[in-house]
Amino acid sequence: MDPLNLIIMAIAVFVIWRLYGVLGTRNGSERPPFDPFGGRAGQAEAPPPTAPRSLPRGDEETAATPAVEEREPAWKGFASEGSPLGLALVSISQADRNFTPRTFLDGAKLAYELIVESFAKGDKAALKPLLTREVFDGFAKEIDGRAARGEVMNTGFVGFQKAELLAAELAGNRSAITIRFLAEMITTTTGKSGELLDGDPKKVREVTDIWTFERDVTAKDPNWRLSSTEEPA
Repeated sequence: MDPLNLIIMAIAVFVIWRLYGVLGTRNGSERPPFDPFGGRAGQAEAPPPTAPRSLPRGDEETAATPAVEEREPAWKGFASEGSPLGLALVSISQADRNFTPRTFLDGAKLAYELIVESFAKGDKAALKPLLTREVFDGFAKEIDGRAARGEVMNTGFVGFQKAELLAAELAGNRSAITIRFLAEMITTTTGKSGELLDGDPKKVREVTDIWTFERDVTAKDPNWRLSSTEEPA
């Protein structure tokens, strides 16, 4: 045979022998190739599927399934049963399953603090999503007038003495809830030259406000907006 052919054959036999030594033979126990979308390398393999289980009988299924916890009536803790406020809270909670008086009141207290402080700073951007158009226009007019006179208002919110629900209603899709806030704050207004026009920087004032918030119960936006303000009688 040609010596060149012998050399080629020898190289081929050597390559086949090396591949066999490295790869071996498949016996069905090899790990599957790594799937970059199925988990990280070295992650434990999923356990083999268990044998199918027989379905429980109706009585067993009923016993094993916990009873659905019922929600407390919406009026509880905020109004008397059967009162106009209590009935309105129930109607709102039925129209909006995410509504509870407690979460609403907690949110309204945060909104009150933010609105009071933003109004003092003249921050219209912060006020706009919290107020209806009519209330925003009124607040913006006051802010612009204060700026035109060169006055500066400073408000430091101290805390709440009390916040209670006074009234509620559901008219069509529009829900409205009125709250009386009894708050403590330090408020001052100074003039162009820094002279004190109103308030006392060292005195905590007690302030009572009656605010009404409203919301469309069918809207995706969960926020309530301040729709009216009034002075206590």
